[in-house]
Amino acid sequence: MCDDPGMSSDAPPKVDLEGRLASLGTALGQRESVHADGLERARGVASALRDQIERALSAFHESVADAGAPHLRVDLSGLRIDDKHLRAIEFELSRGRYTAIVTAKSRGEVTLVGPFRTGKTEGPCLTFPFDAESEIQGALASFLERFLEEAATP
Repeated sequence: MCDDPGMSSDAPPKVDLEGRLASLGTALGQRESVHADGLERARGVASALRDQIERALSAFHESVADAGAPHLRVDLSGLRIDDKHLRAIEFELSRGRYTAIVTAKSRGEVTLVGPFRTGKTEGPCLTFPFDAESEIQGALASFLERFLEEAATP
């Protein structure tokens, strides 16, 4: 059973919370700083892929609207630190419960995750080195087609 700190007659020692967290921040920052260049490269790769996908989605949105189905809209998130990998940048596509994720990792890899339904197991995953541009482009087209087909199927 925990003691109620308000019931004790002895005052608890004063803790320098700001100082402790500042020290921890310095230690963690120094540890992670060796990954800064790789993370910046990953951000550049992720940004270029996101820009390409944004242009493609714009064409998709225009086409579905012209065909009479403007409700088939897909959301594209901004870049962010990957939810699972601290040393990676990700963005996602979503429509309803359907999600697809593109991750660029500081170690020099791009991973295409999904499509999958939110709340379900992620996958399938395809991973490529940054310099495998033609393979990434081919896989990206199939990846987006699978996502859009699944996301538009009731």
